[in-house]
Amino acid sequence: MAETKPQGLTEQQQKWFASVQANLARETGKTLDEWVEIVRRDCPETKPRARTDWLKATYGIGQNRAAAIFGVAFPSEMGWDDAEGLRGALWSDPVQLAILEAVEAAVADFPGLVTGQRKAFTAWSNKAQFAALKPVKKGGAVLGLAVTPDASPRLAEPKNEGWSDRLKTKLPLASPAEVDGEVRAWLRAAWERS
Repeated sequence: MAETKPQGLTEQQQKWFASVQANLARETGKTLDEWVEIVRRDCPETKPRARTDWLKATYGIGQNRAAAIFGVAFPSEMGWDDAEGLRGALWSDPVQLAILEAVEAAVADFPGLVTGQRKAFTAWSNKAQFAALKPVKKGGAVLGLAVTPDASPRLAEPKNEGWSDRLKTKLPLASPAEVDGEVRAWLRAAWERS
């Protein structure tokens, strides 16, 4: 069975994703093909989160391994290969899209930049992820950065944001104008560390 690799990943992230798939047999006692057969045959769930919860509750498989398994078992549902579709669905609100575009403009000239579109956020990496942005239900967006919260009183510690653990701070953004010189400096500092 062919491996599935999400687009918009750094070389290091691609190697990690491939290693998760390759190590399934050693770490779980079943090959990727065997896990794919199990979930296609036995998983009663239809939504990605519920499927992941079922796999963990039933077999003790964590989120990363579950993503690798379900990415092969149900590839069209993962949406990894449809970055444009994911982006359009996630950033449909005009104000939130304008915030995204302001952050994109701030990082556009960073050498080695890799943009990764996920279902819940847009991520930016160099060798490792240094920033991510996700829309907020009440409006605006939250920017995660690989800088420490003590860099500014504007920054707070993230709580269960769903992006990389490397992102140690979050910054709520209500408008594109808030992507100011200070935010651009934090983005550059985070990129330099990645």
